[in-house]
Amino acid sequence: MRRSITLTRFRKAFGPGLMWAAAAIGVSHLVQSTRAGAMAGFGLAGVVLLALVIKYPFFEFGPRYAAATGLSLVEGYRRIGRWALWLYLGITLSTALVVQVAVVLFTAYLSKLAFGLSWSVPLVAAVLCAACAAILAAGRFRVLDLVIKVVMAILAVSTLVAASLALPGADLSTLSLWPSEALSGAVPLAFVLALMGWMPSAIDISVWSSLWTLAKDGASGVRSEPDAVLLDFRIGYVGTGVLAFAFLALGAALMYGAGEAFSPRGTEFSGQVIDLYTGTLGSWTRPIVLTAVLTTMFSTTLTVIDGFPRAIDRGVRVAFVDPEGTSSYAGTGVAYWAAIAVLSSLTVLVLAVLPGSLTKMVDFATIVSFLTAPVLGYLNLRAVTSDSVPPDLKPGRALVALAWTGLTVLIGFALIYGFTRLG
Repeated sequence: MRRSITLTRFRKAFGPGLMWAAAAIGVSHLVQSTRAGAMAGFGLAGVVLLALVIKYPFFEFGPRYAAATGLSLVEGYRRIGRWALWLYLGITLSTALVVQVAVVLFTAYLSKLAFGLSWSVPLVAAVLCAACAAILAAGRFRVLDLVIKVVMAILAVSTLVAASLALPGADLSTLSLWPSEALSGAVPLAFVLALMGWMPSAIDISVWSSLWTLAKDGASGVRSEPDAVLLDFRIGYVGTGVLAFAFLALGAALMYGAGEAFSPRGTEFSGQVIDLYTGTLGSWTRPIVLTAVLTTMFSTTLTVIDGFPRAIDRGVRVAFVDPEGTSSYAGTGVAYWAAIAVLSSLTVLVLAVLPGSLTKMVDFATIVSFLTAPVLGYLNLRAVTSDSVPPDLKPGRALVALAWTGLTVLIGFALIYGFTRLG
C-alpha cells in the first residue's frame, strides 16, 4: 500500500523537476514557440500539444528509473546491452556540441542586448561558459538547484502575465489541433519538425533528469521516494507545457498577421523577443523583462553545460570503470570537468569560425534532436520495463501504450522528413 506524499517527503525530492524544466524552457520556448505563433497564429497549437503528449513517457522514465533503482538511465542502457550504452554515447557525443552552440549563441545575443555590450559573440560566449563552470565548481549541485528555482519563478510569473494581457487581442480563429498550415505548405515542414524536435525538449535530457535525481539524493543525504520524485517531475512538465502555449500566444497575438516576421539575425531576433513582452506589459517593464529572459536562457545554458558532461562522465565510467553500475558514484569526476572544458572551448571556436544565423543554427540543432528521438525513446522504454525495475514501480499499461504510440509517430515523422530530403 502506497503512503500519501507529505510535504516533508516532497521537499526532499523537489528540485530535479525544475532543473528539467529549466533545460527545456529556453530555445524551444523563447525561439521556437514564439516563431510558431508568429508564423501560423494558433495553427500549430496541435503540433505543440502532440509533442508534449507523445514525448511525455520518455521524459518521465528518467526520474522513474532513478527513483526505482538508485541508478541512472546510463546504467539502464548498459543493462540492456553494451551496444545500447555505446549507441547512447555516440548520439550524445555527436549532438552535444550542436545543442550547446545553439543555446549559448542565443544567450550571448541576449547578453549583448541586455548589457549593451560591443564585444564579439565568441567573447561573450567564452565569458558565459566560464561563468557557468565557475558556478558549478563553487557550489556543485546545491547552487545549481537554488539558482534554477529562483529563475523559474521569475520566468513563470512574467510570461503568464504578458500572455494573459496579449491574449484578448489575438485572432483565435486560427486555433487548430490539425496542422493545416503545415500541410498546406504555408509553414515549412522543416520548421514543424524542428518545433517538435525540442518541444518540450530533446529526449536525451531524460538521462540528465535521472542523474539530477541521484545528485539531489546525494546532496540531501536521503534517497527520495518514487512517488515524490514523479510528482516533482510532473509539476515541472506541466509548467513547461503551460509556458509553451504562453509563448505561442505571445507570438500569435503580437506578430501573426501584422506583417512582421522574426529576423534570422541573432541581435535583431533577441530584440523582437523582448519587444513581445514590453509591447504588452509597457516600456517601463523592459529592465524586468530583460532580467527574466536573460536569466532564463542563462539557466538553460547552465543546465546544458552541466547536463552533457554529467552524462558523458557517467557513460565513460560505466563503459570502462564500473560496467555493472553502482549508486555510490557522485557523477562529477575527471571526465565531467574535461567534457566541460572541451565542449566550452569548441563552442567558442565554432562561433568564431562559423557564426551563422541564429534561426538556422537552432533549426539544425532541433532537427538533429528530432531524428535521434525514436532511438533514445526506445532505449528509455526498454530500461524502465526491464527486470531492474521492481514490478510495482514500472509504468502502467496506459503509459507503456502511449510510449509505443509516441515511438510510432516519431518514427513516422522522421521517415517523412527523410523522404522529403531525398526528393
